[in-house]
Amino acid sequence: MQTVPLSQADPAAVEQLLDRAFGRDRFGRTAYRLREGCAAIPALSRAVLDDGQLIASLQCWPVALACGDGRRAAMTLVGPVAVEPDRQQGGLGRRLMSGLIESVEPDAPLMLIGDPEYYERFFGFTAERTGQWRLPGPFEARRLLARGAVIDAPGLVVPDPAS
Repeated sequence: MQTVPLSQADPAAVEQLLDRAFGRDRFGRTAYRLREGCAAIPALSRAVLDDGQLIASLQCWPVALACGDGRRAAMTLVGPVAVEPDRQQGGLGRRLMSGLIESVEPDAPLMLIGDPEYYERFFGFTAERTGQWRLPGPFEARRLLARGAVIDAPGLVVPDPAS
């Protein structure tokens, strides 16, 4: 098994993996609205290959918190983290997340929508500073998580294609 830049994986294989991991209705999720008009960040997006076959992927996207006072704070949206269903619980998602955390500055502003019990325990993501954030669609406030130098201010998280 090897971890490689996501650009080394076949884009069609990535989409098929995402369908298997999250279902074909995944495009209706709020996280997809945060990716509109953006390309994944190549330096942070990775894949795990086993004998050349894609078995896991992690994508990261440029977003910003648009505050009511005109400030914009750039952040990285982490996810989706996708693992072949028959390979889940084998540490592949944790491997990708750990690699991401190790590759960025300790105070890099990261956010995600995910399981707080998992992402806080292993990676330090919390909802402590996201309580005043809004997203362009429905979400559970307890699942809107961040770590690093993120702003604790009211605002709307938006795609940031200029980043």
